[in-house]
Amino acid sequence: MAPKAKNADLSLFEELFKESPEIKYPQEGDVITGSVLKVEKKNILVNVNNQFTWLVINKELWNTVDLNSLNEGDAIEVMVLWDSVERGLLILSLKRANQIKSLSNLWKYFGSGEIITVKPTEANKWGLLVDIDGLKWFIPVSQLTPIHYPRVEWADQEKILAHLNGLVWLDFKVKVINVDEGGKKIIFSEKAAIEEKRGKALAWLKEGDIVEWVVSWILSYWLFVTFDGLEGLVHVSEVDWGHVTNLAKFAKVGQKVKVKVIGLDSEKISLSIKRLRENPWDVLAAKYKLGDVIKAPISRISQFWAFIELDGWIQGLIHLSEISHGVVKDIREHVKVGQETSVKIINFEPNEKRIGLSIKALTEAPKTEGSEAKEEPKTKKTTKKEEVKAEEVKTEEAAA
Repeated sequence: MAPKAKNADLSLFEELFKESPEIKYPQEGDVITGSVLKVEKKNILVNVNNQFTWLVINKELWNTVDLNSLNEGDAIEVMVLWDSVERGLLILSLKRANQIKSLSNLWKYFGSGEIITVKPTEANKWGLLVDIDGLKWFIPVSQLTPIHYPRVEWADQEKILAHLNGLVWLDFKVKVINVDEGGKKIIFSEKAAIEEKRGKALAWLKEGDIVEWVVSWILSYWLFVTFDGLEGLVHVSEVDWGHVTNLAKFAKVGQKVKVKVIGLDSEKISLSIKRLRENPWDVLAAKYKLGDVIKAPISRISQFWAFIELDGWIQGLIHLSEISHGVVKDIREHVKVGQETSVKIINFEPNEKRIGLSIKALTEAPKTEGSEAKEEPKTKKTTKKEEVKAEEVKTEEAAA
């Protein structure tokens, strides 16, 4: 080739070299941006600056990306890991690049107090774990809102874990309340995310208000109900004016219930369901007085008592000694469950929730010879029975 041609080619090469982009060979640990060149079965080939073709291997994808969602030419951030001598390629990590990005974002959210959405991937007895690009971060049980907090009697660990497992894969709105440099101790709080809403709800709530809230949990003696981050408690004694043995008969988790606020402070909100209705003892007191005669069905019979059902499911008591003027060995020989029976009120204490009834008081006692002389000793003989009767009443009322 002629010298002039060689010089021309050399000049052209030098010109092209000057105009071409600088070749930058990234170092291990660098985070770079490339574009998807090809998606293989478990790997991604990445084009970097049209100068290199590098590889993201399967274990460095983690749960960051769905391979089916990637298309040729899509921009992608990766971290440089090491050389693969076998394939003559640099190995890249999509997972670790995203970990750095996620940690940076969490610092930002920690500083701003921004509310974000996370999805727990597993649970243990202490709380919920959130897996982001292979890093596991935490929502402690203490940082859950009332609607998600595990209300378990006797702190049964198995039941707590079963409840928390039921929350896995749900979306949680949280705030970052702790973050460290290494990204190994990130704490999320669901409670903190609703604090503002809770404060607003508490500001307008006052004692005597009637509100409609949602049942979040049921224990033996308590109903837990929530609204806008507020949690109130309905004690079993405030569910119904009658005796309540099973709260599940009155409400279900997730059900909306109307309640009345009967006690209020920042830590505890006491509520009542029964006070939305008039006290049936007040209704009964307005309707009846001592000496009145009532006709109502027998609801239950025990060894010493017959129970009669009055208005508002109030149970009136007829003692064995008030069934007949004669000797009564078995109450069932005189009255049956469901039988409409006329009775006279012989004791009425609405404030004590007690009403004593009598069948025999509706008729005069048969007069027998010498009955007047025996009347005083008879009264003395029944004195001890009357002492026992009070205890029997308490036992029977509790069982009613």
